[in-house]
Amino acid sequence: MMAMMFLFWVVFIVGLVVAIRWLLGKSKEAKTDSALEILRQRYARGEINKDEFEAKRKILGDEGSEY
Repeated sequence: MMAMMFLFWVVFIVGLVVAIRWLLGKSKEAKTDSALEILRQRYARGEINKDEFEAKRKILGDEGSEY
Protein backbone atom coordinates (compact mmCIF):
# COMPACT_ATOMS: atom_id res chain seq x y z
CA MET A 1 0.00 0.00 0.00
CA MET A 2 2.83 2.37 0.86
CA ALA A 3 4.57 1.59 -2.45
CA MET A 4 1.41 2.42 -4.41
CA MET A 5 1.11 5.79 -2.68
CA PHE A 6 4.78 6.54 -3.41
CA LEU A 7 4.33 5.50 -7.06
CA PHE A 8 1.23 7.70 -7.36
CA TRP A 9 3.12 10.78 -6.14
CA VAL A 10 6.09 10.08 -8.39
CA VAL A 11 3.84 9.74 -11.44
CA PHE A 12 1.89 12.85 -10.42
CA ILE A 13 5.01 15.00 -9.97
CA VAL A 14 6.61 13.76 -13.21
CA GLY A 15 3.36 14.45 -15.07
CA LEU A 16 3.17 17.93 -13.62
CA VAL A 17 6.75 18.73 -14.64
CA VAL A 18 6.17 17.40 -18.17
CA ALA A 19 2.97 19.43 -18.51
CA ILE A 20 4.66 22.64 -17.36
CA ARG A 21 7.62 22.14 -19.70
CA TRP A 22 5.24 21.45 -22.60
CA LEU A 23 3.25 24.62 -21.91
CA LEU A 24 6.41 26.72 -21.63
CA GLY A 25 7.73 25.21 -24.86
CA LYS A 26 4.55 26.12 -26.70
CA SER A 27 4.82 29.75 -25.67
CA LYS A 28 8.42 29.90 -26.92
CA GLU A 29 7.44 28.42 -30.28
CA ALA A 30 4.84 31.13 -30.76
CA LYS A 31 7.43 33.85 -30.17
CA THR A 32 10.01 32.51 -32.62
CA ASP A 33 8.26 34.11 -35.61
CA SER A 34 10.92 36.75 -36.02
CA ALA A 35 10.89 39.46 -38.64
CA LEU A 36 13.47 37.57 -40.65
CA GLU A 37 11.35 34.42 -40.70
CA ILE A 38 8.33 36.41 -41.87
CA LEU A 39 10.51 37.99 -44.55
CA ARG A 40 11.63 34.54 -45.74
CA GLN A 41 8.03 33.36 -45.86
CA ARG A 42 6.98 36.37 -47.93
CA TYR A 43 9.85 35.72 -50.35
CA ALA A 44 8.90 32.05 -50.62
CA ARG A 45 5.29 32.96 -51.38
CA GLY A 46 6.41 35.39 -54.06
CA GLU A 47 5.08 38.48 -52.34
CA ILE A 48 8.47 40.21 -52.69
CA ASN A 49 11.23 39.80 -55.25
CA LYS A 50 14.87 38.94 -54.62
CA ASP A 51 16.05 42.57 -54.60
CA GLU A 52 13.44 43.53 -52.00
CA PHE A 53 14.29 40.46 -49.95
CA GLU A 54 18.02 41.24 -49.97
CA ALA A 55 17.47 44.89 -49.08
CA LYS A 56 15.15 44.10 -46.18
CA ARG A 57 17.41 41.29 -44.96
CA LYS A 58 20.34 43.72 -44.78
CA ILE A 59 18.19 46.17 -42.84
CA LEU A 60 17.37 43.42 -40.35
CA GLY A 61 21.05 42.73 -39.88
CA ASP A 62 21.17 39.19 -41.25
CA GLU A 63 23.81 39.74 -43.89
CA GLY A 64 25.75 36.52 -43.30
CA SER A 65 23.11 33.83 -43.66
CA GLU A 66 21.75 32.41 -46.85
CA TYR A 67 18.01 32.12 -47.40
